Amino acid sequence: MLFVPLSFLVALFLGIFLVRLLREGRDSWGAHGLFLILIAMYIAQSLLVGLRWGYGLTQVLAVLPILASLMPALSYLAFRDLARERQGLTVSDWPHLLPTLAIALILALGRLPAHLGIPPALRIPVDLMLIATFLAYGAALLWLSRHGPDGLVASRLDGALRSFRALQLTGIALIASALTDVAISLDMLWSGGRYSPAVVSAATTLILLLLGIGAVSAGTEEAGGDVLGEERQGAAHPQEGPETEAAPQSPSTREASEDDRQLAASLDRLMLEKRLWADTDLNLTRLARRLGVPARAVSEAVNRAHGMSVSHYVNTHRITEACRLLRQTDMPITRITFEAGFMTKSNFNREFLRVTGESPSEWRRRMSLLPSGEKVARSAG
Repeated sequence: MLFVPLSFLVALFLGIFLVRLLREGRDSWGAHGLFLILIAMYIAQSLLVGLRWGYGLTQVLAVLPILASLMPALSYLAFRDLARERQGLTVSDWPHLLPTLAIALILALGRLPAHLGIPPALRIPVDLMLIATFLAYGAALLWLSRHGPDGLVASRLDGALRSFRALQLTGIALIASALTDVAISLDMLWSGGRYSPAVVSAATTLILLLLGIGAVSAGTEEAGGDVLGEERQGAAHPQEGPETEAAPQSPSTREASEDDRQLAASLDRLMLEKRLWADTDLNLTRLARRLGVPARAVSEAVNRAHGMSVSHYVNTHRITEACRLLRQTDMPITRITFEAGFMTKSNFNREFLRVTGESPSEWRRRMSLLPSGEKVARSAG
């Protein structure tokens, strides 16, 4: 019977999403192409792990640490692009290559024979370098997430929450990878590596899967696709209210100042008069440019004046328009999704449930049963 390592299945899983992203994602190789490169790297690493621990191919040991050292930096750079107005890599980003260059230098100085793998004398400094790299970039990603979804100023507001969760998942997975390496090193010290092969194979496969899911989630949102499929909705309906589904928000402990209220009022007028919510690619950076203020000022004003994140604020406007279309037209729900400014049906369903406590079809059905006078009153409200 043919043995297929689990890491090969992970590579196949990620490969399917990569192909679908390339085929369905709009401008996939644009400003957020780093996520696609990340997915490709995870696929390559998964295949190499399968060859090493599934079939005992030691020749790949020379490549594994070099490729692994690139992943944390690339993960950080990809998410960093979502957290700043200026996109893309620059010459000033070259220091992120230092861990990889250091590991390559250590291996080169040892005159590493490709067919023998990493000599024992080189394994300790290489492992320490990888552990430090994964820990540092994992912590950097979690620090990047401290402002909540609003911190991802270049992320589409339609999918900012999913991108934010992908950011957190990636940071946690990198730290988990570093801790796994520590456990393996201790096993080598105490038991001569008795359990290391099983731990390396299982843990590396799981971590690569988690990292891949994070990259796919963020890449899907920024490419405008919906390759992850529909998100499951809860069986029970939560109570109605603007915060049915709680999401992380930028911390705001101060009450709204007069400047905050004025800026929020200006944004309210802009949203209504210019229908900015209809722009499916709308992000916090674009809103800030229209108002002529820093993105952080817009985020804080919305947080303090409206008590919600910018993504919730904009999506609430979109749901208001969706409700109008559901009530006043026979337009299919799929079309209403895009007319209201959403790129994916899963995000539309999630936000509709958050605001109304019902699915779009249930809400439309309930509205159709109301007396005409009550419908008018609801419409005016």
